Formats: sequence, structure tokens, C-alpha cells
Amino acid sequence: MASPLDQLAQEIVDSRFKGLPPDAAGRTVGELAAERRDFRRGGFTTPLLTASAEALEHNVRTLAAFAERHGLALAPHGKTSMAPALFQRQLDLGAWGITVAVPHQARVARAFGVRRIFLANEVVDAAALAWLAGELAADPEFRCVVYVDSVAGVGLMDAALRTAGAARPLEVVVEWGAPGGRSGVREPAVAGAVADAVARAGTLRLVGVAGYEGELPVADAASVRGWLDQLVALAVAFDAEGRFDDSPEIILSAGGSAWFDVLAECFAALPVFSRPVLPMLRAGAYVSHDHGRYRAITPFGRVPQEGELRPAFLLWTQVVSQPEPGLALLNAGKRDIAYDLGLPEVVEVGAADGARRPGTGLTVARLADQHAFVRAEAGAEIPSVGEWVALGMSHPCTIFEKWPMIPVVGADGTVVELLRTYF
Repeated sequence: MASPLDQLAQEIVDSRFKGLPPDAAGRTVGELAAERRDFRRGGFTTPLLTASAEALEHNVRTLAAFAERHGLALAPHGKTSMAPALFQRQLDLGAWGITVAVPHQARVARAFGVRRIFLANEVVDAAALAWLAGELAADPEFRCVVYVDSVAGVGLMDAALRTAGAARPLEVVVEWGAPGGRSGVREPAVAGAVADAVARAGTLRLVGVAGYEGELPVADAASVRGWLDQLVALAVAFDAEGRFDDSPEIILSAGGSAWFDVLAECFAALPVFSRPVLPMLRAGAYVSHDHGRYRAITPFGRVPQEGELRPAFLLWTQVVSQPEPGLALLNAGKRDIAYDLGLPEVVEVGAADGARRPGTGLTVARLADQHAFVRAEAGAEIPSVGEWVALGMSHPCTIFEKWPMIPVVGADGTVVELLRTYF
């Protein structure tokens, strides 16, 4: 019987998937990929998001190597891509498991065989907790770790798990936050009260302390380092108080895609604990990188000797109107483009004869639902109606989510794979 990943190749190509060739309707995804069509001349329609096969492979290997070098367990944040094929590549390269943010994402990961899930959020939904209890009962090898940050939340979890007849405890970590930040306890005394509630619950097991530094009110190296020191200090106190005695290891986890260099530095100097420590990094945006925010803030900009990441995505559009001098309207807008962390940049322009030129002097000034407004600086050549314009975008999370099927292209422009996402 084919695995769930193998079954993806049997999905039928149809109008659900924008950008794919109309003449491929009725073929399977595997059949279309096997044809190795050129994304420019093979019948694909614009707008079309493509992902570079080389960049994706480079990026997943680069962070896997970084984690291994620094003794970190990597649990990539799956909510970035929600692409099971990428989950599997990350796991094949040694990832501890996959991080998710909400129960739906955990269900997708489980449907594709992920055995370890770090659910980096509080879960108080009774139906979701009943599902988790069922998964834990059905698969002795399944492991799921969930955030807790309040006595009230622990009470709701315990009640739901008891009602569901949970066969074994659900592992939890106390989330450490910061004033003005996101979720997570703000004071050690509150953290202790939450840990006490976990110990009383019976359906939960405390296995560590975790958090996310990306939402600190002031995000710089010093503040991230100070926050990580607090997280470690809380774990040290919990360990001294015997709060981890029911766990064979202690999970210490943080790390988005902006500060994993600081995390590696701090976790390299951990004190001695009573039992083995699993220092865990949960970066996600690295898998595709981008042309905007993450290009600007990647730790590899600060420590280039550690490696580099490459933007994988280009959104290929066409000029459909030149209504006035110096203005070109593209046939892609908010429905297709990530724009929450900045407007896209014009990377290149392609003429009908296949010639390409850089997008120098061209700027995306604004977006409508289905149009991008491109303005030309003085002396820059505005693209003509029919020309292809490649856009680079910011924020991988909101790129992936707009495209349920993404052609992955090789260096020669041929489509070598079709990447399915589940949002």
C-alpha cells in the first residue's frame, strides 16, 4: 500500500490549483511532474509561484548542518510551509520532529506519518484534546509536546483528557513569555503555580520549559540573550525542585528564524541538570527564505561563516495593462502575493523572445486584489504588455499559504516536482 506521501502523486490536476497548465487537467500530479515541462513554455499560466529546487535543498541542508554543529535538536516549524513533502525532507536530514502552531496542523502532520510533534501553543479545545488523546492511545511511538501557561488552561486540558479517557499523559512544557510579548508566563512564581497544576492533573507530564523570542517587545541580541537566560534559569529552578522527575529528559526550546545564532550561543553554556537536556531549535522560515524580512534578519548575516540561505520563491506575473506612462499593471495581487511584511520587489523582467533583464528601477507601489502597480524610476524601462515580471516576496509563511500546489523548478526551468500544501 502506498504511503500518504506517495499518494500525493495520485492527486488529479484540475482547476483547484492555480497556475497549472489547463491542458494537464485530468492527469495526476505525478504524471505532470514526470513530463518535466518548462515553466515558461509548458502551458503554465500566470500568475505562477515557483520554488527553486536547488534553493530548497540548500536551505534545509544548511540549517540541519547548523543544528548538528551546535548540538541542537531541530524541530522545524511546519506552519511555515504546511508541505508534508518538506516535512519528510527535514526529518530525513535528522530533524527531531515537526513543530506546529494549532491542532489542525498537527492533524496534517499525523496524516503524513510524523511521529514527534511540538505544538507550540496552548490548547484548551476539548475536541482537539480528545483527538490528541486518541492519537496517543493508538500509537505508542507518537509523541506530542504542548505549551501550558496558566492554571486555568491546565484545568481545562485535564478535564478534557479525563473525559476522553486519555491512556497516557500528554507532555507539556511551561511557556516562558515576556511583559508586552505574546503568550507565556511572565513571572517565575506564576510558572511555579502552573507547574504545580500540571503535577496535580494526572493527565499531563511536565517535560521542560520553552518559548518564542520573536515577539519580544524589543528584539535585539542583548534582549534575546537576557530572555534566554531567564528561560534557562526557570528550568534550573524547576529541576532543583524535582518538577521534571517523571521525565527522562528536559526539553529547553526556543528559536525562530531570526535569532538562532544567539540561541546556539546560550544553549552551548547550559549548566548541569539532573537528567539529559534536549536543547531544541524550532526555526521555520529558513526552508524557503525570502527576498525581504528574513533576508534582512537572518542570523547568517551576523555569522556568515556559518552558512547562507537562498530565497527559493519567485512569483511570475505578466503585464496586462499600461494605462499611463511609467505605470504597468501586473496580473497578480493580494490573492497571490505575500504582502503583510512588505511589498514585493521586482527581480527581473522577461521578454517574449526569452531574453531577461534585471528589475532595476522598478518598484511595486501598491497592490489590489488581483493587480500589482509597478512604477518606473526616471530612466528605467517600464515592462511592456505581455512581458513576464518576476517578483520576490517577504515572509515565507504568507507565501506558502496562498498556493496549494507549487511547481518546483530546476536550474534549467523545468518543473521537477509539484509541492502540495495544506492550509
